[in-house]
Amino acid sequence: MVEKNPDKGYIAILGWSLNCIEALEKFDRRYIVVAPHWAEEYATEHNVPFIKWDFERLNDRSMEIAETLKEKGVDVAIPLFEETVEWAGAINSVLMDNPRLYGQSILFRDKALMKRRAQLGGIRVGIFEEAHDRSDVIRFLKRVNQTLLKLDGDPNDPIHLKAFDKAGCLGHRVIRTPDEVDLIPEEEFPVLMESHLDGWEFAVEAWIHDGKIRFLNISEYVTLGYSVFVPATPELESWRALITKEIEKLIKTFDIQFGFIHPEYFVTSDGTMYFGEVAYRPPGFKVFELLERAYGFNAYQALVLAFDPKTTEEEITAFFPREVVDAKGCAGCFGVYPRRRVVSHLEIPEATEDHPYFESHELTAPLEETVTKRTAFGTHWGVVYFFGDNPHTMRDLLKAQEDLDFYV
Repeated sequence: MVEKNPDKGYIAILGWSLNCIEALEKFDRRYIVVAPHWAEEYATEHNVPFIKWDFERLNDRSMEIAETLKEKGVDVAIPLFEETVEWAGAINSVLMDNPRLYGQSILFRDKALMKRRAQLGGIRVGIFEEAHDRSDVIRFLKRVNQTLLKLDGDPNDPIHLKAFDKAGCLGHRVIRTPDEVDLIPEEEFPVLMESHLDGWEFAVEAWIHDGKIRFLNISEYVTLGYSVFVPATPELESWRALITKEIEKLIKTFDIQFGFIHPEYFVTSDGTMYFGEVAYRPPGFKVFELLERAYGFNAYQALVLAFDPKTTEEEITAFFPREVVDAKGCAGCFGVYPRRRVVSHLEIPEATEDHPYFESHELTAPLEETVTKRTAFGTHWGVVYFFGDNPHTMRDLLKAQEDLDFYV
């Protein structure tokens, strides 16, 4: 364990992540983990500084955790998961005596409010509306296609349904016909509806300190919900200057002074950028791990530097490598979902295992034989990791995994 520096910030981590804890053990900041009761036994056994807390809902005791952390001398709370973003906003508004931070966190959690705020800042978004029941969805589908001057018999342009406050692909459905609307369970409402945006979808990871971007990564999706790699291909990287301008606009619009953002965008062939959404927490899909493999810096330690009000200019400048040019190679991963309805065992395809870019996997034997049908972008069964020199080879390799059976 690295010796802790009492002159630097004392950090509260909201949520449980062993990778994050491991990174902070090797870093000079004091930290405490705030996580649910099920993590307590492990934390006690391994001497992890720990406070038990239930993040399920904001309630009358919500101030209690902020006061407890303040008494301990904690400087800032960092959210690791979507469910803890609002909590971090509430806690930081107390720790930093800045009530606006809570309001800001609500914007990051509520996708409809988020899009309205983006529009007010002059950021391009698609058409969007809230739906409270199935009839709202049918109405929106018809209206969007009417706007696109579709004639009777023309195939509909799809619309996207997303949960207001869930991370990434959770609760994401694509609707093309009124018949598909009947398949949406009542309990999923209310939802956010969006028009379909054509273009190249990608994500950004940006560390911000003192209102300035300190490191900006562009993650290239091969297929949304399945595969991603970093750094991106030269074709996507060619938009970096434009993307940086958009992120600066986002920082100004949402009044972000510190921390980390993970927005998603679409860029069209003529360079028009459309904002999808933004998260104020680490991305899913192992992107932090991919960044460490590609660049060598630890993204969780970077997170702490960006949030800590006691981080110096020299410290944060020295920490980050230069984007793209300092990458040692290209790191990618593929989320495996069984292609068959009935499976009995795990079998890594030869084409995957024998490829020079293949590094490792986190797949386990199936617990049951029947594979549940994906209703939306369902959770994958595990991840396969790749690393190599060429981003084009990486892109094609990740795409090829979609046609292979890992569970047979």
